[in-house]
Amino acid sequence: MVSVGLFEAKTHLSALLRRVKRGEKITITTHGVPTAMLVPVTDTPIKPSHAEIGEGFRQLRKRLKGRRINVRSLITEGRRF
Repeated sequence: MVSVGLFEAKTHLSALLRRVKRGEKITITTHGVPTAMLVPVTDTPIKPSHAEIGEGFRQLRKRLKGRRINVRSLITEGRRF
């Protein structure tokens, strides 16, 4: 898998999309930290497994541990990302 910086991705987006169309996966980094991934579109929708969903909930609980939280604040926090 290839990694490119954000500036390079913006500058060479067309070329990167041609590579992705041929089947490559490209990771876009911001200051060396992976931020996004360009992957080819598939005919079948990508569905997370039950294990992935459960892990996502566990990570959310760790982030919110000890905080008194309601749905409205979760929605607001989600919009910041």
